[in-house]
Amino acid sequence: MPKVGPKGQVVISKEIRDRLGIVPGSMAVERVVDGKVEITFLPPRHRRSLYGILKPADGLSLSDDELREAREAAWGEQWRERHPDEQP
Repeated sequence: MPKVGPKGQVVISKEIRDRLGIVPGSMAVERVVDGKVEITFLPPRHRRSLYGILKPADGLSLSDDELREAREAAWGEQWRERHPDEQP
């Protein structure tokens, strides 16, 4: 049985990851349902990173944290569109 690590991380067994198609880069959407944690995984958008493929727009510069937050917000929106009756 997996234990919670010091940073709050829990390892999902390889058997479960393989069965559900969870791969590195999958986005985990967490929510509490009846006092339990439910996690839905969204597949990565691309097999390889597209970061840096386009040159930045003039006058627009995002830090790594701002870029990560924007990406997570977009993925959350995608999840809400696919699951309109559920709340993350």
